[in-house]
Amino acid sequence: MPKLKYYVVWEGHEIGICDSWETCKQWIANYPNAKYKSFKSKAQALDAYEKGYYNYLKFGAIQPLPKGVNKNSICVDAASSGNPGKMEYRGVDTVSRKPIFHQGPFPKGTNNIGEFLAIVHALALIKQKNSSRVVYTDSTIAMGWVKRKKCKTKLIKDRQTAELFELIDRAESWLKNTDFSTKIIKWPTQQWGEIPADFGRK
Repeated sequence: MPKLKYYVVWEGHEIGICDSWETCKQWIANYPNAKYKSFKSKAQALDAYEKGYYNYLKFGAIQPLPKGVNKNSICVDAASSGNPGKMEYRGVDTVSRKPIFHQGPFPKGTNNIGEFLAIVHALALIKQKNSSRVVYTDSTIAMGWVKRKKCKTKLIKDRQTAELFELIDRAESWLKNTDFSTKIIKWPTQQWGEIPADFGRK
């Protein structure tokens, strides 16, 4: 009996972890530049998936944080396959890169919307926990939207985007009705490399 393998798909028609090559093939078939890899154990696969393609395959391990990073922080990022396209966003612990929250994928969205929602999600979580963490983002546009308390997207509201617009409405309402002092800091990608929350799909 062949040994069971686990397959991580970072980018494909479907993303995640599966234990069947047949399933993996379905997820990546005819997908341009699909990113995937097999592992001998579920623990290895889960660790690789959580680190993301960029951190795992290009570096093989988590890289030390650049000097000057506030370690008491949450890093956020979003990824979309197309503009608009399938979109998801997440927040991770800056030091460990362990996921703190993850939303999506949504059938149709934009990277800017995901970045905006990720920042607000992190702000709300920090407020809820009465934490002193700061938030890192690599999106200047999303930072501007948060500052103006308005998601200035041109995405059309329809059946595919209804759930996303519900989240946008909630995020805008939270910003308008909540006092918070959490700092939102621009992650300097050119100086420090990709933000730890990066999905590694570039």
